[in-house]
Amino acid sequence: MQDDPHLDELQTTRKKPIYPLKDGLRSYMIRHGREMELPVTYEELLDYSVSVPLRDADGNDTLWETVAYPQPEMSRIAKALTQIYGLLKTNGDWSAVDHLYMDRIDFCTFGNSHPFRIRIVNVHNDNPDYYYIKKADASRVYGLELEHLLSPNRMHYMTYQQTLVEEHVIGIPGDVFINEWLDNPQISRIRLAKELVKFNERCFLRLLGDMRSYNFVVDITPDFESFQLRIRPMDFDQQSYQGRKHVYLPQFFKSNNALVFFCLNNLIKETAYQYQLEEHAMMTRRINLIHQRLRMLLAEMSDDVISEPENVEQLKHELADHHERKDFLKANSMGEIVRESLHTILDRSVVPADKGSPLRLDLEGS
Repeated sequence: MQDDPHLDELQTTRKKPIYPLKDGLRSYMIRHGREMELPVTYEELLDYSVSVPLRDADGNDTLWETVAYPQPEMSRIAKALTQIYGLLKTNGDWSAVDHLYMDRIDFCTFGNSHPFRIRIVNVHNDNPDYYYIKKADASRVYGLELEHLLSPNRMHYMTYQQTLVEEHVIGIPGDVFINEWLDNPQISRIRLAKELVKFNERCFLRLLGDMRSYNFVVDITPDFESFQLRIRPMDFDQQSYQGRKHVYLPQFFKSNNALVFFCLNNLIKETAYQYQLEEHAMMTRRINLIHQRLRMLLAEMSDDVISEPENVEQLKHELADHHERKDFLKANSMGEIVRESLHTILDRSVVPADKGSPLRLDLEGS
C-alpha cells in the first residue's frame, strides 16, 4: 500500500444500475445450490404500512427504519422470514428453527441496494442473528461468488427470481475499527498491516471496488499470543463496474487514509511486497482447486452486461498500462477483464521443477 496524490479526489458513482440475473447466471446458481424457492420476496417486503426511524443506543439516526405490516400479513411474513433463515443456515431443517422467531425488520434507503435487515432471535437464550434481503443485482452476485471462490472467506447467500438473501458478515465496521481499535496495544501492528496489504491485493485482483472504510469489517479472533485479524468486504455492489483502476484499490480512498499511513509506518517496501506475493500464491492455489467452477462463472460473467461500455474501455486500458500487459486490450466485457486480471498471477506462478510447465489454468470457455 502506498500514498498517492489523488487520494482525496477519488469518487465513485453511488447510483449504479441494478443488473438483472440472466438465464446463464441463473443456471450457474441452480447448479451450485444457490437458487432456492423462497416463501416471501423482496418486492413483497416493500409493501409495508408503517416505518419508524431506528436509532442507536446514543440516540443517533442509523439511516435504517423499522417497518411493519398489517395483520394478519405480519404473521405470515414473520413465519416466512424465519423459514428463510432456516434455509440459509440449515438447508431447510425446520427442527432447528422451531425455537426461533422474527424479532424486527429494518429497511435502509441509503446506498444502492436498499436492503431489508432481518433480526432473528433464539427464544431459549435471547441470542440474536441477522441476515439481509435485497433486490438481486447480477454484479453483486458475481461479487459474492468471486469472494466465495477466491478469498479465505465463505459466503452464504441464495437467490430466488429477483430476490437476493445474504448472511450477515460478522466483524467491526472499518470506520469504527479505525476510530476505536487502531491504536489498541493488544493488536499486533505487523499482523494488521499484513492483513491490510493482503486485503488490498485481493480486491484489486478480483476487481471489487468501493472498499471505503464503512464497506468492510475487521474480524478479530483471539490467538494464544495476540489477535488474528481478517478484513472482509460486506458490500459487493461495485464488483467490476467502475472504469477507474484506483476504485479497486482500497488504499486510494480518503476514509482509509489512517490505514494507509499505518502500513507505511509499520512495513518496509520489501516486506509489503512479500505479503503481496503470499496473497498471489494463496489465490493461485484456490484457483487450482476450483478452476472448473470458476471457469463456468467467468464464462457467464464475460457474456453478461454488468457495467457501461465506456467503463470497460477505460478499465482495460488502465490495467493494460498498470500490468504492462496488452492482453487486457482484447477484453470486451468486465468478466473478460477479471479473467485477464487473474491470469496476471497465474502466468507468474510455477509448479515445482520436477513438474515441468508453468501453472496456467484454463479459465477460458464454459
